[in-house]
Amino acid sequence: MTETARSSHAPALRLSALLAAAGVMHFVAPKPFDAIVPRALPGDPRSWTHLSGIAELAVAAAVATPSTRRLGALAAAALFTAVFPANVRMARDWKSKPRPLRLAAQARLPLQVPLILWALWVARKAGQP
Repeated sequence: MTETARSSHAPALRLSALLAAAGVMHFVAPKPFDAIVPRALPGDPRSWTHLSGIAELAVAAAVATPSTRRLGALAAAALFTAVFPANVRMARDWKSKPRPLRLAAQARLPLQVPLILWALWVARKAGQP
């Protein structure tokens, strides 16, 4: 493995681990995720929680695998963009929560930008010698 490949491999694996951990949490502790499913989505919030958990696990696997890393990282960027409305809902709904929880919910909004940029960086570096 070349030095460039090694230097892009670790960030990809960290991104994969983050996605996998989030995906697992959708099944281990689904209630907080259910609570932020946008009301505009049809059906049961738990179904959306499980679907998004499955999506995160699938994307994590794709990012972890060198042959699918580029596509997986692009999917991660799309996923981080797609969950933004849920983060907006969380920030709105948590206005009456204690200050640390409110701040955590508000911090999720700008956090999406570096996550998207990270995923796009991994996609750009995927497959480079």
